[in-house]
Amino acid sequence: TNCLTMAWRLLKNLSEEQQRYEKQLIFEHPAFARLCQQLLRDARRMMRGDLVFSLHALVHLGVPQNTLLVQTLMRVCQEKLNHLDNRCISVLATTLAGMEKDKNVSALQAGLQLLVEQRISSIRDIFVLQNLMKCLGKDAPVFLKKKLEMAVLKEIDSLTFPNALRMFLALAAMNYCSLPILNACSKKIQENIQDAPFRQLILILEACYTLQYRNVELCSALANYVNSTAYLWDKKQIILFLSACEALGFQPSELLDIFAEKVTEDPEFLNLKNLLIVLRVYSRLNYVPRVQKHLFFETLHSCLNKCLPQISKTELLKAVYSLGILGYLPRHALDELLRRDSKDELTLPDDLKEQNTVMLRCVKTCMELDSPSFTKPAFVLTENLSSLVSFNLRKAQEALMELLGDKNMFRQNVRLPYKYHIDFEIRMDSERKKVLPIAATDDHPDSRVQRLAFLFAPMSAFCLGTTHPQGKLAMKKRHLNKLGYHVVLIQNKKFQEMTNKDAVEFLKGKIYSEDAFSFPEATVQDNN
Repeated sequence: TNCLTMAWRLLKNLSEEQQRYEKQLIFEHPAFARLCQQLLRDARRMMRGDLVFSLHALVHLGVPQNTLLVQTLMRVCQEKLNHLDNRCISVLATTLAGMEKDKNVSALQAGLQLLVEQRISSIRDIFVLQNLMKCLGKDAPVFLKKKLEMAVLKEIDSLTFPNALRMFLALAAMNYCSLPILNACSKKIQENIQDAPFRQLILILEACYTLQYRNVELCSALANYVNSTAYLWDKKQIILFLSACEALGFQPSELLDIFAEKVTEDPEFLNLKNLLIVLRVYSRLNYVPRVQKHLFFETLHSCLNKCLPQISKTELLKAVYSLGILGYLPRHALDELLRRDSKDELTLPDDLKEQNTVMLRCVKTCMELDSPSFTKPAFVLTENLSSLVSFNLRKAQEALMELLGDKNMFRQNVRLPYKYHIDFEIRMDSERKKVLPIAATDDHPDSRVQRLAFLFAPMSAFCLGTTHPQGKLAMKKRHLNKLGYHVVLIQNKKFQEMTNKDAVEFLKGKIYSEDAFSFPEATVQDNN
């Protein structure tokens, strides 16, 4: 056991390439085969600590899981499970967490679960608890997850920085969002952020995504640390970090500016895979660099053009769609996309067809509405979908009724061209001082009438912790502006939390505020 454990300890700090080479030497060494034979013979006579540490070392050295040796050690662990102390249970849990599911692994995990239920009150070590959490995983029953949570909370004052990092991953492995534990871990991580390896920063963000844990302070602390040390990391590392932020909907604006500069200075590192990630990040987060924005997008366009000979039909569509969301029309790539579409090269299996159809329709809408030759129409053909509104819009409907005094003063569930939809529409006089009846403006159309569109969007449509709309919502707002609407974006969750009186005052402020009639757009469409 000491021999195997020492071999693993020596190997684990080497690079992946060095590990592969050293493992090959170990496996080819004649003494290793004799050692494994001896271990197989003596398995049932081994002490419990030697048993679990030998299994742990063999698995991490890369001995195949389906070998007689590994399977025998797992069966012996099953037989001696009730005799294992908490430390041995922790080591076994760590080993099982990294193994593929099979009959013996599943049996051991089930046995561990029963054992943990019996012993949970006696386990005081956070390190042991988090190993058990990772091993039992998301399939553990809710009552056991709750017991593990309570056990951790009893020892939360002894939480160290390394344990805080591991606890995040353990909760993600269990898919259990314990806010008290996550908040305590978050605080400890923010205090010691400079000691975290770069890979751990990404794993923390991925755990936040898995757990739907939206902590703006934690994400900002991670982003600020990467900002201040950006010179230490290569571009591929920053791409991975930005991709993890994008999954969460978090917009690290300073880092996005820094990275845009790196792209314009040295675009050669942008292979097709990295290019698609970068396009997805900037489009979903709806971010246009503050400086040299045209150069940045021209650089991305140039990189995309170089990839056209080998790019797949779906990848090309995703790339053009991402740029279109930001109001940029890459002409050469667009021509190639439309050529393939006309030849039915974009035909896909049913599971992808609908998604690609939506993206292609958006691209064609962008080509029309974001074109420099497009002019605002004098009138827009609209249609009322239904007089009924969904449950989550009833509060808004009642507030508008109270504010405007008559249901004929606004429209609801309005469908527009290009398959766009708005929740409520209000029309006002040219001086924006008076709300006009819908019927009167329909009967006597007047291009001077101001049209106000209300969009009640979920929190997920905005960047984390802000009122900054994400890509698709921002594109919709831009296109509604092009069609002559002044758009008011409202976070529906916060609106629902208002009292009825506050909701009326809030909408009153939005209707009569001059901000509702401004057109601030951070896009690059003027460069087309």
